[in-house]
Amino acid sequence: MQKADLVRVFVKGGIISPGDFLKMIQTVQALGTSYIHLGSRQDVLFPLKNKNLESLNHTFNSIDTPFDTDGEEYHNIVSSYPAVDVMPTTHWLASHTYHYVLDTFDYKPKLKINITDPVQSLVPLFTGNINFVASPVENYWYLYLNFSKVDTKPWCAPELIYGYDLAKVAKEIEALAPFEERLKYEEIYQQVINKVQPDLQKMEQELDYPEGTTPYYEGMNRIVGGKYWLGLYWRNNKFSIAFLIALCQLCIKTNIGKICLTPWKSLIVKGIAEKDRLSWEKLLGKFGINIRHSSIELNWHIPVLDEEALELKNYLVRALDKQDISTYGLSFSIKTKPMSLFTTVAIEKAEKEKENDPDTFNILYSKKFNPNLSEYLYFVKQVPLETLPPLLIELSYKYYDQLELQKTQELTDPKASEVKKINKKYQCKNCLSVFDEKYGDPESDIEPYTSFIKLPDSYTCPICDSPKSAFKFIES
Repeated sequence: MQKADLVRVFVKGGIISPGDFLKMIQTVQALGTSYIHLGSRQDVLFPLKNKNLESLNHTFNSIDTPFDTDGEEYHNIVSSYPAVDVMPTTHWLASHTYHYVLDTFDYKPKLKINITDPVQSLVPLFTGNINFVASPVENYWYLYLNFSKVDTKPWCAPELIYGYDLAKVAKEIEALAPFEERLKYEEIYQQVINKVQPDLQKMEQELDYPEGTTPYYEGMNRIVGGKYWLGLYWRNNKFSIAFLIALCQLCIKTNIGKICLTPWKSLIVKGIAEKDRLSWEKLLGKFGINIRHSSIELNWHIPVLDEEALELKNYLVRALDKQDISTYGLSFSIKTKPMSLFTTVAIEKAEKEKENDPDTFNILYSKKFNPNLSEYLYFVKQVPLETLPPLLIELSYKYYDQLELQKTQELTDPKASEVKKINKKYQCKNCLSVFDEKYGDPESDIEPYTSFIKLPDSYTCPICDSPKSAFKFIES
């Protein structure tokens, strides 16, 4: 199956109701397909050699969800909605805020658009051409533009934009395309602002680039109110239609309102009640679903239908697993063709000088091991396949060494510029207790100047025992 045979469904913001998802996959099944793929832009893709447009139009018009059968002319709008209740969030950014903002996008974008919360780490901030990032000011957003075909730091607009004007700004930016060669970012921005005249606010502080921590997105996990979220991942990114139909039916039966898609090609179901846990466990058992993959297996990003990249990933996972090493905190990409990177480490296929030369590879890593900085450095160039596993292990040591050095600097020199960033506060929305990074949590053996983002997923509120996801970032 080739990419040309794929139908791409634009699940706006990675949010879809179980009823709409059920209609979609039942149509896919009726057209002769037994599985779907998930894309890195929170879209759904499925192979279909005989594209019955009448049937597709009927289904997707009924659920008000656009699709594309002609490659990658259009793109899905990415959002960090799936991270709500799964991990800490900006204090004002709630589920309904995402819905209001996403509902204002009434067109099919040709540019990649990201709408994200900088506190979470599940959804990358800067993999779009137009990137809106939540600011500390309620319902005002940073704007970052990046139209480069290589990984470069995005340009930041000088003002914050009101949430309900994001769609108008994005649509007007797209109307200027193609403009990469004739207009600078500042000129694009000024033309758009002059025409749209959105509600703006002066930027009082620049975005504090969040640490690029590797997210955990699998398994059954407790959230606020005694409910649970379930993360599901398929090793080969072929999600069984039969299982998905059963999943949607159970969502409907147990009053689950939304299913979320993540850029890590996984599904998240939120709001599972304690009384329904057994039903979900039975569903997973009936279909033999594994929800305990190792971090070495989970934290990879590879393109859809790229068999070469998948084969390389499987080889590296097996080789690293045999070494019994930790890759906690690291994430990896396989880059055989141009693509946006959002992981800490990337393995890319090197260009050959001669056609018959053996394959060699480059290893890159993000500056300060933080992919949000959008800058990548070469670790090695043009090395053979068999040397990749030991070199990745060596790079992992480099990562852990810099973590230890940073921790030492934080403890010995609390006035250092890096430490000044580690004084944020997060508040539990159940009991309103505050975790202050400056003081840590001595009763839980959390030392002062410990980044909240780096706390383990098992961390709970010392007062009311709420999970880590119950905390919201508040201004220091």
